[in-house]
Amino acid sequence: MQKNWWHKATIYQIYPKSFMDKNGDGIGDLKGITSKLDYLQKLGITALWLSPVYDSPMDDNGYDIANYEAIADIFGDMSDMDELLVEAKKRDIRIIMDLVVNHTSDEHAWFIEARENPESLERDFYIWRDKPNELVSIFGGSAWEYDETSGQYYLHFFSKKQPDLNWENPQLRQKVYDMMNFWIDKGIGGFRMDVIDMIGKIPDQLIDTNGPKLHDYIKEMNQASFGKHDLLTVGETWGATPEIAKQYSNPDNQELSMVFQFEHIGLQHKPDSPKWEYEKELDVSALKAMFNKWQTELELGQGWNSLFWNNHDLPRVLSMWGDTGVYREKSAKALAILLHLMRGTPYIYQGEEIGMTNYPFKTLEELNDIESLNYAKEALEKGASIEVIMDQIRQVGRDNARTPMQWDTSKNAGFSISDKTWLSVNPNYKDINVESALANPESIFYTYQKLVELRKTQDWLVDADFELLETTDKVFAYIRKTKDSSYLIAVNLSDQEQIFDYNFDVEEVVISNTELEPITDQGKLQAWDAICVKVK
Repeated sequence: MQKNWWHKATIYQIYPKSFMDKNGDGIGDLKGITSKLDYLQKLGITALWLSPVYDSPMDDNGYDIANYEAIADIFGDMSDMDELLVEAKKRDIRIIMDLVVNHTSDEHAWFIEARENPESLERDFYIWRDKPNELVSIFGGSAWEYDETSGQYYLHFFSKKQPDLNWENPQLRQKVYDMMNFWIDKGIGGFRMDVIDMIGKIPDQLIDTNGPKLHDYIKEMNQASFGKHDLLTVGETWGATPEIAKQYSNPDNQELSMVFQFEHIGLQHKPDSPKWEYEKELDVSALKAMFNKWQTELELGQGWNSLFWNNHDLPRVLSMWGDTGVYREKSAKALAILLHLMRGTPYIYQGEEIGMTNYPFKTLEELNDIESLNYAKEALEKGASIEVIMDQIRQVGRDNARTPMQWDTSKNAGFSISDKTWLSVNPNYKDINVESALANPESIFYTYQKLVELRKTQDWLVDADFELLETTDKVFAYIRKTKDSSYLIAVNLSDQEQIFDYNFDVEEVVISNTELEPITDQGKLQAWDAICVKVK
């Protein structure tokens, strides 16, 4: 199998509004990101994935793009973007852009022309119908919006200010590829592709994802843009199975490097229920089964995994599945060790490396996220209590991931000198911040730093097979094995002592958040113990 740089990379995701505010307006910006590159270099990451920084009215925090080749004023301008690219390259850090081409903003020039001139070329860049069908928006309500100007309905699977693009139109596809090449020519390291499995939609057949032409479009995109370059491409594919993931990521297919699949994230929610009906406890046996399936069925050479716990759309994993109390640091390290030693490219979401947690939202006025606000409005209209709604949002709402990065103990956690930040800083920033993490050699940060370094230097993390071990319910243990060596990873995903009785000879400890003796001597794992050892 040909090895690419991203096989040994660790990617760090930045949510630009929340990372670092350099100009003091309460909103993060590109200069802020550039100012923190030394920190990211210290962590050791290979590439930064930026959530969208393009020109946008910000109805959905930048995922509603008005101009793909301009920077939103709140983040700076193109000279700031160019400076970030130059400074990142000096530190051997690549920039991954967020590619949002399932939809645009209704303020994009294409849609303005399409709306005002039904005879225009751009009219067919979007999806119009005389009558709506039963398709629903992911943000609630119908996926069709009536346009008074032209007397038809247009499709929007997200906000009504995010009209869906019509990928059946070849001129539209070429415009997208031209835009991608604009960014490739600037020297970016690749693309994260927002809801890419939706571009093959067939609305008249009620097909929203995995349409029959989807892979044709991606192959064409590959050939017309990034396929000629050594770039990382990762598609957001909520409905992917290992078989579908192979279609995307098998090198022979010439599509993408990898995809994000969300099957393990689905364990946050009650089966066959909306996301707001969350599970109060992690089903560890189900988590083991899912990771085992993806690790063994997406075989080396036939596809490639992405590995993540957090992103801008998800609650903080520590608040969902870890321990935010006495075992916060130990459970954060345990979750990191468990994930990063599997086969695939790991992704760290900003603040994960210092153990940031969900925000204790008390009122709807504290929220910004359109999805949460729409849900609250609908739920209140149906008679749900505000107490229940706020509990749900505190647990699984998207704003939990979007609160400002906690840098130090100064005002606004060092994120901004502004009197008001766009989202409030988590009140626990005095205890959880970068400054204190860097000062403590035993902090979560240094566990992540070591995991990033292992990924760069240890070939077995790419090559070794994966074998899940039979254990008690709360213990997740697996072996990574090559022809020459074997590595045991064992993690207790609970705050209770667990039996872990294995006969193995330890050759060396690779990484651990605990003392090794109780495991080898007594056959037990203490609360949130996590180890990786080379075994004979």
